[in-house]
Amino acid sequence: MDIASLIGLVMVLVGVFFGMVMKGADPMAMFTNVAALLIVVVGALGSVVMSAPMPTTTAALKALMKIFFPGPPPDLAASIAQITTLAEKARREGLLALEEEAKGIEDPFLRKGLQMAVDGTDPAIVKKTLLAEIKAMKDRHKEVVDWHTQVGVLAPAFGILGAVIGLIAVMAKMEDPAAMGHGIGAAFVATFWGVFMANGMFLPWGRKLKILSNMEATQKLLVVEGVVSVQQGSSPRTVADILNTYVPPSQRPEAA
Repeated sequence: MDIASLIGLVMVLVGVFFGMVMKGADPMAMFTNVAALLIVVVGALGSVVMSAPMPTTTAALKALMKIFFPGPPPDLAASIAQITTLAEKARREGLLALEEEAKGIEDPFLRKGLQMAVDGTDPAIVKKTLLAEIKAMKDRHKEVVDWHTQVGVLAPAFGILGAVIGLIAVMAKMEDPAAMGHGIGAAFVATFWGVFMANGMFLPWGRKLKILSNMEATQKLLVVEGVVSVQQGSSPRTVADILNTYVPPSQRPEAA
């Protein structure tokens, strides 16, 4: 589980709802106003569902699990070590000696690139093909990120819409001051949920997914550089030096 996502969510809930109690407001009132929840939650989500293809919505909902359970981050050091080892073997025995090695590689992206190199594909074509695959992956991820971001953009607007609807209802009860006071308070519940959904949930979730996508893309770009360098016969040291540029200076082997 991603501890940062869990800690952040707990901090948001504690900060908002405990702060609400300290201000004398009743947190339960936020959950019992079903009309406000329907207007904001169903309205905002429905608007975004309408704006995107259904496969994008399905992918966006599945991505909610990835926010809290993203799995282990890409191990750049392990990728560098693996590719450097391949470079050493290629220098000693030739590029064709990597054919059997390619079959046992778990990373399908590295395996594909290495197989193309062993098959004698032009290095420029290898690089172009792998970069195109990265771009396609980032485009898919961007659709999911944009889905969550769009909910964050629209939720406050539906919160305002809910408040307006509530105030319209209040105006119909102007002869009853007590009912008006209760109605005004209920009207602003919708505004609360719109702002909370945007800033406490969907905008941070969208940013988290964007960061995870960038991390995956960085690992794949490292693989592209490594495969092309191995194919071109670069020395293992040169390969390692090139690939280490993708690693923060403090995490590079020489900085240890």
